[in-house]
Amino acid sequence: MMIDPGKPEPGQGESDAAAGDGRPRSIVKIQLDEKSFLRRRPEVEHEREVALFDLLEENVFELKGESGGQKGPFHLSLSLVEDRLIFDVCDTRDAPCAQIVLTVRPFRMIIKDYFLVCESYFDAIKSSSPSQIEAIDMGRRGLHNEGALMLKERLAERVQLDQNTSRRLFTLLCILHMRG
Repeated sequence: MMIDPGKPEPGQGESDAAAGDGRPRSIVKIQLDEKSFLRRRPEVEHEREVALFDLLEENVFELKGESGGQKGPFHLSLSLVEDRLIFDVCDTRDAPCAQIVLTVRPFRMIIKDYFLVCESYFDAIKSSSPSQIEAIDMGRRGLHNEGALMLKERLAERVQLDQNTSRRLFTLLCILHMRG
């Protein structure tokens, strides 16, 4: 299953490395709760690593509102507990800055549809024409963008994100959602 269709910007690297610790308005370290997800197919693991690294390479993430408008840089831990996506945001010394909790329920249909389209995409690669593959890929990207926009809107009161950061975080939400 492909999770992050069409990376908007290239990048390679490690998921929990601190990239540019001096960058304000950004996540410089990210960790996924290992208990929240299962290791899946190599394609999914690859997309997870790409999303994590690309997120660290370039992102806009700034706390606002009751968190005092902290500009970072930040360490971020993502986990899925029961039906909630939890963002634990810390400063670079791992002192807590904010905990943001979102219900996953509104994302379920998009994630389900997205997974179905991804499966169709991988099946199509094996036997379909380039135009059929492209059509499925466009649908896949559309669903991914829809999920990223929903995530950005749901975080808007607490966090300022750019579109690419939101896309990558939606990729990670999908991967966390794949737990057993």
